[in-house]
Amino acid sequence: MTLDMSYEAVMGRKNEIMKKAIGIDYSEFESGSLSFDYERMMHEAGYSLEEIRDIQGATGVGNTPLLELRNITALARKYAPSGKGARIFVKDEASNPSGSFKARRAATAVYHAKKHGYKGVIAATSGNYGAAVASQAAMQGLKCIIVQECYDSRMIGQPEILEKQRACEAYGAEVVQLTVGPELFYTFLSLLEETGYFNASLYTPFGIAGVETLGYELAEQFRERIGSAPDAVVVTHAGGGNVTGTARGLIKADAEDTLVVGASVDLSGLHMASDHDFNRKSFTTGHTGFGIPFATWPDRADVPRNAARPLRYLDRYLLVKQGEVFYMTEALAILEGLERGPAGNTSLTAAFVLAQEMDRDQTIVVQETEYTGAGKHPMPQISFAKKNGVEVLFGDPDTEVPGKNIVFPENPSAIKIREFDLDKARRSYIRNSMAKVCCHSCVSDDDVAFMAAETKTDEGFVRSVMEELKASE
Repeated sequence: MTLDMSYEAVMGRKNEIMKKAIGIDYSEFESGSLSFDYERMMHEAGYSLEEIRDIQGATGVGNTPLLELRNITALARKYAPSGKGARIFVKDEASNPSGSFKARRAATAVYHAKKHGYKGVIAATSGNYGAAVASQAAMQGLKCIIVQECYDSRMIGQPEILEKQRACEAYGAEVVQLTVGPELFYTFLSLLEETGYFNASLYTPFGIAGVETLGYELAEQFRERIGSAPDAVVVTHAGGGNVTGTARGLIKADAEDTLVVGASVDLSGLHMASDHDFNRKSFTTGHTGFGIPFATWPDRADVPRNAARPLRYLDRYLLVKQGEVFYMTEALAILEGLERGPAGNTSLTAAFVLAQEMDRDQTIVVQETEYTGAGKHPMPQISFAKKNGVEVLFGDPDTEVPGKNIVFPENPSAIKIREFDLDKARRSYIRNSMAKVCCHSCVSDDDVAFMAAETKTDEGFVRSVMEELKASE
């Protein structure tokens, strides 16, 4: 019998397709109307830290260098108040085989696929994860398909996305390129069903656990070098896996006092699924278009329960502007001799300003770098912006309007960080959770405790927000 491959039919089979393509029965971890046993899922469906370090080491992933950015630290101290200016370090994840920390996630996902007899892997991503999956699949002898949202309706693609397509194909992957829109998930599901390949999702327990080694290594390296864990770690935040995995690794390394700070490029006002807006942004990841929605509702992912839960771990969430990140990208190359891609430089930009708030004897680490290439370099990105009618100028970065202009700071003192109110995100998460239940009386004490853990608050906070929501109905 021929399967109905209409959009409605395929989407109707999504749970069945996903279960077969991942091999996890997520229902085993469900409990209340809202809650599920997150830690049990991470433990039973994933791998131990020691197992993952062995898996990653077998393909040359991990154990990346920790570098001190002495010249950028000196620049930060020039603008810091007296006695301020923490030492800035960077974890050089560009040293991984595919050039980014995503190799850590891909190594465990592809290993898991091979171990369970899948003939190939599929990932839906326009980012570095596609190259990481393709690289690991080549090492493991598996087929690989990357589904990439690449073009607007005019079939024009961003330089950074096209560079990532080139990287995926260089590793032998088949790249299915799509225009922006709802066809991405449909195509992804159709290919999973047609091929029987493994869904190498970014958001499985073993994918997130792959990033735990990064946080653990960080703490280890700092203790060996300085005698203590870092005071703060700044993590570029998009879908939440980077924050979640790094924070969990720090906890496993007994570095729970280390401040976990998320950083995103402020792209407020641009809609990520809009054909008009798609090519009017200069950053394809690490921006608020992913960072805020995934924080306030993680389960919008391609798995029933997302293992990336950023609000459980974030202590602060900082926003920076596109022009500021471009500026710091050039500063890293000129001052430190490190030419790296845009995602890690998002957290570097935030760290540059955050260091000026911290004491001189404190330490701050930029948690990742990524490789750069023809399309990832600032120059093609800026040229592309100009071609799309985006004005490029020097001035006050606070006057930057995403999609209309990119404003470079006139000097380093003009670079700023903007605090995103995490309580606002927490309230949004609780509101989104309550929208999933039929009534307030359906919410159990266990559900309340779950939401408190999810938002890094307490049950009193959750109940007060629930009462506010009930009163506004």
